[in-house]
Amino acid sequence: MRAVVVRSPGGYESLEVAEVPDPVPGPREVVVEIAAAGVNRADLLQRAGLYPPPPGAPAWPGLEVSGIVVGLGPDAALSDAGGWQIGDQVAALLAGGGYAERVAVAAGQLLPVPASVTLVDAAALPEAVCTAWTNLVDTGGLRAGQTVLVQGGSGGVGSVAVQIAAALGARVITTAGSTERAERCRQLGAELAIDHHVDDVVGAVLAATDGRGVDVVLDVLGAGGLADNLAMLATGGRLVVIGLQRGARAEIDLGLLLARRLTVAGTTLRSRPAAEKAAIVAAVRANVWPMLDDGRVRPVVHARLPLDQAGDAHRMLESGAVFGKLLLVP
Repeated sequence: MRAVVVRSPGGYESLEVAEVPDPVPGPREVVVEIAAAGVNRADLLQRAGLYPPPPGAPAWPGLEVSGIVVGLGPDAALSDAGGWQIGDQVAALLAGGGYAERVAVAAGQLLPVPASVTLVDAAALPEAVCTAWTNLVDTGGLRAGQTVLVQGGSGGVGSVAVQIAAALGARVITTAGSTERAERCRQLGAELAIDHHVDDVVGAVLAATDGRGVDVVLDVLGAGGLADNLAMLATGGRLVVIGLQRGARAEIDLGLLLARRLTVAGTTLRSRPAAEKAAIVAAVRANVWPMLDDGRVRPVVHARLPLDQAGDAHRMLESGAVFGKLLLVP
């Protein structure tokens, strides 16, 4: 089959289409013929040699796909494995290997394609929705009536996190990189969307919360946003770091955490054990899939490109011009 491989760590020009062996499903795995693959910032890091795939994952990038089940490994059709059958339309959370024509994936990491979403656009959901749900709810403890700040509401995860938080009944504040992008975030459900290029984000958040701050910050900035994120948290607030776009190392005032009972957590999804991923996928199916069915949440797709234009997709994502997700179509 064809796959987009990294010729050698480097820029987007290091991606090339090559022939690789067809996937063979193991126990409780299925093979999916890929309709589309989502492009994520983690893929850019892998291409640069900074985020290698975990043991056992394919060497080529791709953390989420949609497609049709075309092969079943031993026990994959059992009811406790999801009862998947040949021909089922699915979206899949992967440890890698999505930039290809087919992929083998654990049955517990499959989701049915929602009736409200096309097969191709369903590829924009698994990584973004699983990341947003588990970090907002499981790690961040977000509940109805609380206030959340989503840093980067126009991103692949952020555009979904805004919608999920609003659907949960939370008050949503977010940041974006222009007035137009901020307005699109408001259309997704944000009560307040701040243009971080021209506005005082800390001042705007504190003003909007009468000086109290927010209960949860979902952060993609990392070190460069740490001080501001802590300043915007309410007493007892939770900062959940899921990205390091502005660096990985910063000083923290532990006295501030103690005095205001703050929590700082950091998570990744890709390297978690299969059982944890399956539990997150099951929670997403139970809680977020109904939001897709009734229209409260939808995939946000910026563009769909052919698989052999993966380098162009990476260049677009690095440019900062993408709103939502880019998809690669074999």
